[in-house]
Amino acid sequence: MVRVGIIGGAGYTGGEAIRILLNHPDVELAFVHSNSNGGNRLSDVHIDLLGETDMRFTDQLRTDVDALMLCVGHGDARKFLEATPIPDSVRIIDLSQDFRLQATASIGNRQFVYGLPELNREKIRAARNIANPGCFATCLQLGILPLAAAGLLTGDVQVTAVTGSTGAGQKLAPTSHFSQRVNNLSVYKAFEHQHLNEIGESVRALMPSFSHAINFIPYRGDFARGIIASIYVDCPLSLEEVQKVYGDFYADAALTFVSDRNIYLKQVVNTAKCVLSLEKHGDKLLVMSVIDNLLKGASGQAVQNLNLMFSLDERAGLRLKPVAF
Repeated sequence: MVRVGIIGGAGYTGGEAIRILLNHPDVELAFVHSNSNGGNRLSDVHIDLLGETDMRFTDQLRTDVDALMLCVGHGDARKFLEATPIPDSVRIIDLSQDFRLQATASIGNRQFVYGLPELNREKIRAARNIANPGCFATCLQLGILPLAAAGLLTGDVQVTAVTGSTGAGQKLAPTSHFSQRVNNLSVYKAFEHQHLNEIGESVRALMPSFSHAINFIPYRGDFARGIIASIYVDCPLSLEEVQKVYGDFYADAALTFVSDRNIYLKQVVNTAKCVLSLEKHGDKLLVMSVIDNLLKGASGQAVQNLNLMFSLDERAGLRLKPVAF
């Protein structure tokens, strides 16, 4: 059994990691750390866990584990590792944005590998430290990376995507308050979303000549979880040729699938899957991409990376039931 500890277990991503690891056949959840909830039952904070576990949060760090998942806020993961001596033998999976970019992908002797399995599977298998991708970054990259790998991104990429309110984290804010969010849509960080940086690095890793814009308009949706993205580009290939490009790229992917039908969000909510669909409209290729932002976009992908790092079945603990209705 792989012994795993969670740092920052009271938030959304920490809670999702707990739910998965409690039911993972090859993992022992050794402890869940929270500075503000030490001594409280996990089910006092994550009330859906009543009857699932009697574990309590701890405010004491333990290092007698094989891996730590850092489910803390952006900026806090680096601070935690700077202030806390962690043995080199303990592997780190960080869910914040602190180590995703090449310029910031190290601290001390720890070098972080970007944890998108569909891009870096073999590097992840050999890695000691993983920087888990962002939720929008995961959804968008899985939509466009096959085109980059085939050298087909020869113009600007146009993206519109809508995310659920859990993407903003657990802390209450005006834009995540129920009264503001329900029956409402709004744009934020148009053309300037922070996930564009990691998307750009991955695209250029596959297609170094890419020098065009990724024009990204994110929307806040009036639902709790999930991301649906529409991406369109100029593409000279036929639909059949594009389908082969995507089919070949994802032939070995454990959790990314290309559908030949119109797709919708509830296909992936409560799962660690990404589902894609492709359409041709004249010279335009439309790619639709859907994920659950807390699972494939965060904690589920972290467990997928954990599985790869410890030579487990890549889908272990992640055979989750879609919501469907």
